[in-house]
Amino acid sequence: MLTLETNAELQPFNTMAIRERAEYLVRVESDVELREALAQADARGWPATLLGGGSNIVVAGPVSGLVVVMCSRGRRILQRRGSDVLIEAEAGENWHRLVGWSLDLGLSGLENLALIPGTVGAAPVQNIGAYGVEVRDLFDSLDALDRETGEIRCFTRDACDFAYRDSVFKRAAGRFVILRVRLRLHTRAQLRVDYAPLAAAWASTGLSRPDARVVAELVMSIRRSKLPDPAVVPNAGSFFKNPLVPGLAADQLATRFPAMPQFPQADGQVKLAAGWLIDQAGWKGYREGPVGVHSEQALVLVNPGGGSGAEVLGLAEKIRQDVFQRYGVMLEQEPPVVGL
Repeated sequence: MLTLETNAELQPFNTMAIRERAEYLVRVESDVELREALAQADARGWPATLLGGGSNIVVAGPVSGLVVVMCSRGRRILQRRGSDVLIEAEAGENWHRLVGWSLDLGLSGLENLALIPGTVGAAPVQNIGAYGVEVRDLFDSLDALDRETGEIRCFTRDACDFAYRDSVFKRAAGRFVILRVRLRLHTRAQLRVDYAPLAAAWASTGLSRPDARVVAELVMSIRRSKLPDPAVVPNAGSFFKNPLVPGLAADQLATRFPAMPQFPQADGQVKLAAGWLIDQAGWKGYREGPVGVHSEQALVLVNPGGGSGAEVLGLAEKIRQDVFQRYGVMLEQEPPVVGL
């Protein structure tokens, strides 16, 4: 039997620690409970908002209807074929713990994605990535509940239509609820250490033999040096996407700003570093009342003073407009907004 909480505090369910309330809230641990919760919402005409770890959202006001918190647990090996291993994890599993579990089993693939906050179910939505690796690089398939048809659908990698911090699940927000995810890992380390900060850290170890656990430790060290722990300084991780601009626009920017980092893409576009743009515009370490920009990483907005979602979004818009005025590049916010 599901337990519905009324007027539930949402601060424990978002890593920006924004104090807002949900009209109703329920925690579900299985497909059956999820279906029951959504059926109750539909029967009563309530909108339903799905939450995982709350590490990539901004709560901008009271949330009407039913908030469903995914608490399903479970991880397992499904198949071994040579050096390839297929694993599966339930949507409510903590992502970083999944990385640690895979390393304990001697599996390689997830080490570059260590210490990313959030749940397994949220990972494909954003196509999370770090240090040269994205979820789509390891992805096999997932099961998701289609709220329009009530059917559980299996999505292959192609069906997910992954892009940079994007997927079909993000573009069709609210339609699909990811239930479990399957990833292909390896018993033979296939390390990716070509991303500049990680490459330098790896070179400093003097190791020549591939070691996924060492790479994971290096990744965690780099992340801790640059990104605040949400448990200490409330934040939602990277607040803006790295913008993609046409090649011609990138050439023009390079002429005006020779030091601007640029990363050419296979499709001819060029990726810019949002953190560099914000930093060079003078926003790093800026405070505006209870909210601000992290002193070590300009890409991260922080909420040390218990600010509201409106205050976070207000600061974000000022940064967006300032960067646009300086560089002609409009930054896109990464975390979605709930409660508006």
